[in-house]
Amino acid sequence: MPHIVTAQSEQNKLPFVTVKFAQSLDGRIATSTGDSRWISGPPALRLAHKLRREHDAIMVGIGTVLLDDPELTVRLVKGRDPLRVVVDSELRIPLEARVLAGGAAAGTLVATGVSADQNRLCEIQKLGAEILRLPAAPNGSGIDIARLLKGLKRRGIAMVLVEGGKGIITSLLAAGAVDRLVVVIAPKIIGQGTEAVGDLGITQLSEAITFSSVKTRRLGEDVIFDARLK
Repeated sequence: MPHIVTAQSEQNKLPFVTVKFAQSLDGRIATSTGDSRWISGPPALRLAHKLRREHDAIMVGIGTVLLDDPELTVRLVKGRDPLRVVVDSELRIPLEARVLAGGAAAGTLVATGVSADQNRLCEIQKLGAEILRLPAAPNGSGIDIARLLKGLKRRGIAMVLVEGGKGIITSLLAAGAVDRLVVVIAPKIIGQGTEAVGDLGITQLSEAITFSSVKTRRLGEDVIFDARLK
């Protein structure tokens, strides 16, 4: 599949970023206890693996690793596994996490802060993972997302799929670094739980993020919202 490059990503020399998540009808990606398996149906899970196959790297935050311990591989369709990127500013990732254990570390990059513990860093590197140390974000929370994307671009990564969680999705949207948004909307109402997107500092509707194109379709019982951001 040919790489798609937007004017934004070409101009800033950043990878094309697709954010994908599954949510309930009332905008929750997990219950109040953190349970998120599975909000969407089997066809949507297969779609997720197709998207992984089409991207060079798949990115998640450390919260997703700690909660779900995902493999982040292509299993339900034929295709190569993308580079796994874990955003973990304090190196909290367990050494036995599935993105590191059993030889998986060789295909994993851990993006962390410049002040991360050196001993912990060496332990992760010994497993075979690559470490990318980055300065803090301009607002002081987490790592600098723009620097991370530039680092991935230098490694030949042209397309990045982001699968959560809330923190990394919010950071990317706030940084204006998202090109495409794919949301699987399940016909379920959860009530109190984890929101898909956190505070973006938007106080007026005129400041809301909007889209240049939107496509919707049914997939099993779910609805797929597939849009390009302006």
